[in-house]
Amino acid sequence: MIHSSEHLERIAAELRAEVIGLSHRAKTPHLGSSLSCLDLLAVLYWEFLRIDPRRPASPGRDRFILSKGHAAPALYVTLCRRGFFSPQLLADYAKDGAALAEQPAPDCAPGVEWATGSLGHGLSVGVGMALAERIQKRDYRTVALLSDGECNEGSVWEAAMFAAAQKLGSLTVLVDYNKWQATGRSEEVMALAPLRDKWEAFGWESYEVDGHDFAEVRAALACAELPDRTKPLAIVAHTIKGRGVSFMEDDNNWHYRIPNAEELAAARKELALE
Repeated sequence: MIHSSEHLERIAAELRAEVIGLSHRAKTPHLGSSLSCLDLLAVLYWEFLRIDPRRPASPGRDRFILSKGHAAPALYVTLCRRGFFSPQLLADYAKDGAALAEQPAPDCAPGVEWATGSLGHGLSVGVGMALAERIQKRDYRTVALLSDGECNEGSVWEAAMFAAAQKLGSLTVLVDYNKWQATGRSEEVMALAPLRDKWEAFGWESYEVDGHDFAEVRAALACAELPDRTKPLAIVAHTIKGRGVSFMEDDNNWHYRIPNAEELAAARKELALE
């Protein structure tokens, strides 16, 4: 189903407020990384992925791997909003013994496909799922959401080469290109640019989009729906870390900072929720 940009913007704003609330209540970091990818998750979970919250383990479901596992709160609030599990599970986030930890654990909740706390492994898992789809003669798509800093890892490019060699056309990568890593600018840590050209050189069909423009993201994802695809698809989505809250945007301090009560209230006001 295609939604208006205004509808998706409202959903994303509500999800952002929930993520900020989780960070405040649980005293957990990685807020900026969660906020940067929520527009991408809104398009994926409300329009693109063929999923049924009532049957989260359906063999024919599309697979989604949050390779940047430190952004788990963004995935959790999305899955909860889509009806995969109850708000009570979300309310217990990061408590001792709770199902939802700061980074996803195996089978921690319906809709969470894989444990992705260690960066650089999610694409390899996605490649395996896409290859299984072919071997088992099923009809599902696999999407992996990577961080830009994660593209420093050699394992990402090994998986990329294998996917191209095996012509895994059912596989899509979204890179949340928010330009920051844990301790500095992505370009200052490793020479990522030109990132789209790198994926192209590795044998992928690749596009560059504004990761906060729903129409651009939707148009790029539409390429994954074309029949008889042989090339895997890479979408480099330019995003803003801390997106949606002016005093968090493009400020890498929010990779580790936790909002206090006043900042939570100010963020909710900016998101037009109070």
